[in-house]
Amino acid sequence: MNNIPDLMASAKTVHARYSAGRMGRETVREWIGRLGAYDGPTGDRVREAAEWFRANKSEPVSEEIRRTDLERIAAIFAP
Repeated sequence: MNNIPDLMASAKTVHARYSAGRMGRETVREWIGRLGAYDGPTGDRVREAAEWFRANKSEPVSEEIRRTDLERIAAIFAP
């Protein structure tokens, strides 16, 4: 299994960069797709985020989809 504290730090950074427009959606999608397996509820949230980005590949995206992208990323590091 992977290191959860490292995942939390990485997810916060990705969320901040994507939210500020400093990271593209495709880069975020690739990052999530490479995360790997995690235990417990964190693992569930990672899998849900990865599935969301796999199922919603189309560009350009609406503001609603972008908000959902950010919610999925934030769920990874939520308490």
